[in-house]
Amino acid sequence: MAITSSALQRPAQRPPMAVGSGEFVAMMAATMALQALAVDAMLPALGQIAHDLGVTNPNHRQLVVGVFLVAAGVGCLLPGPLSDRYGRRRVLLVSFAGYIVLSLGCALAPGFNTLIGLRVLQALASAGLTVLPSAIIRDRHSGDAMARMQSTVSMVFMIAPMVAPTVGQAVLLVAGWRVIFALLAAVALVVGLWVAWRLPETMAVRHRQTINPARIAVNMATAVTTRATFGYTMGGALTFAAMLGYINSSEQLVAEHFGAGALFPLLFATIAVMLAGANFLNARIVTRLGARRVSHGALLVFLVFSVVQVLQARGGHETLWQFMPVLALNACMLGFIGANFSSIAMQPFAGIAGAASSVQAFMRMLIAASLGIVIGQAYNGTALPLGIAFLLCGLGALALVLFSERGRLFGPKDPHDMHGPQHSDLH
Repeated sequence: MAITSSALQRPAQRPPMAVGSGEFVAMMAATMALQALAVDAMLPALGQIAHDLGVTNPNHRQLVVGVFLVAAGVGCLLPGPLSDRYGRRRVLLVSFAGYIVLSLGCALAPGFNTLIGLRVLQALASAGLTVLPSAIIRDRHSGDAMARMQSTVSMVFMIAPMVAPTVGQAVLLVAGWRVIFALLAAVALVVGLWVAWRLPETMAVRHRQTINPARIAVNMATAVTTRATFGYTMGGALTFAAMLGYINSSEQLVAEHFGAGALFPLLFATIAVMLAGANFLNARIVTRLGARRVSHGALLVFLVFSVVQVLQARGGHETLWQFMPVLALNACMLGFIGANFSSIAMQPFAGIAGAASSVQAFMRMLIAASLGIVIGQAYNGTALPLGIAFLLCGLGALALVLFSERGRLFGPKDPHDMHGPQHSDLH
């Protein structure tokens, strides 16, 4: 068959996805949920872990969660560049394997220090489960359409924090905390087999990069130093840090200080339901209103609720039923902030989506997890440190967004309307 010159000039078309949109959303959400399960399913077990492994300082139990999040942030640096060279699918499957093996290792840990070390390795080895879904989504979508897909995935992903503490609590009723880690391995095996069977490679051949440390460094530096995206990466880290501070101290604050007891998993799930609802609404409105307008408005409301949190806590007589509604409303705002900030930060980097996703996830996770540990360790038997942390993180995020937007909020609907053409060929 003859090949015309016009045919030669047409870009090669990507093969159609082997999975439909609904299955794709579920698959990406399930992949991301494994990291959330590794955190949230452990929350009801922290007291038992501390007792069984001889932990004397009550705040040290938080490290089972905190060090995992910090290590996951550090681990984010590697999967993206590797996927830019070898493709998303291969690197993702290796991450599944690391998660499974090290979950089983945690189940067998003989002491607290060994458990903490294995949690670090588990987070490092499985960081691709956090990084690569964003790169895979970026391979297929751009602009506000990408923000909508991110929100849809996040909405489904929120099922994990809804059920994880309840699953952990249910396991503890019939078995020890070690079985929770074995359960994590089993769930990861099922999801990994699903991905291996159904997910094709999504990265275009023309975007393949060589493993060149200098080039990777330039790509990563570009992805975090571009002014238009810097504020969104760092601002997202700060708002995420506030939520991680709550997660780290939630078992002590809600279950013990406010006396929720057995209601704790249900209350934790309620926060996740609110987050899922916000992501559902965001997915419906973001293409009409724009990622900037939605997220900027949500950030301002986040600050208002943070002030309310501080005032309630300073009163000295705050009850559980005063604390939880305001926290839940603030969590809703994070549903409008997180996915939109992430999509705006990723928008200019189609050609280096793996490296951009890695370094941005690294910055968000490392900053958020480190500050989350600080916020959690500041717990003093009241909700005041958490309220102050929410307020300070919100103010910092607002300042960073104003820096990226050169002092203006509520800009153009589509991110690249303001910042010109996408840097899809950066190397």
